[in-house]
This record gives sequence, structure tokens and C-alpha cells, in this order.
Amino acid sequence: MTMYAAALVAILVTILLGLVRAIKGPTVYDRIAAMNVVGTKTILLIAVFAFFTGRHDLLDIALVYALINFIGIIAVLKLVEHGNFYTEGETVPDASKESDS
Repeated sequence: MTMYAAALVAILVTILLGLVRAIKGPTVYDRIAAMNVVGTKTILLIAVFAFFTGRHDLLDIALVYALINFIGIIAVLKLVEHGNFYTEGETVPDASKESDS
């Protein structure tokens, strides 16, 4: 049990360090990488907590959170890189050009 408690404390410390890096920067990419670290450590925190308490159903929540974290980081990187969520060549629907048929 003390190993799980030590792991929980170590993960919480690394989450805190990731949050400090996310706040300080210096670039937007450092902040995005830090938030990815925080998301990954949160997944580890949920998994260790699941084993610590014996509630193995929390592992499903950790997996879903991992998928959401991955998709979110990719979306934010695309938004930062391109300034939009669509790729070049795609047309964006314009509401002002709708025909009245």
C-alpha cells in the first residue's frame, strides 16, 4: 500500500511541475506539451488510484480520458498551427450566400 501512496504523491508532484511549465511557457508549444504531460499524468493518477482502492472499473475512465486528451491536443495543435480547424482546399460554408429557394 505504501508503494501506491508513493506513486500517487510522485504523480501529483509531476502534475504540479507540468502546470508550472504550462503557466510559465515561454512558447505556446511548451504550454501545449505541458498540458499533454498533465493529461498523461492524470491518466496515470486515475489508474494508480483504481488499483489503490480496488475499483478496477476506473480503468475504463482512464482509457476514455486518454482518447479525449489525445484528440484535444491534436485539435489544439492544428488550431495553433493553421488558425482554423479545416485544411487548405476545403470550403467553409458561408451563411450569407445561402439561396432563398
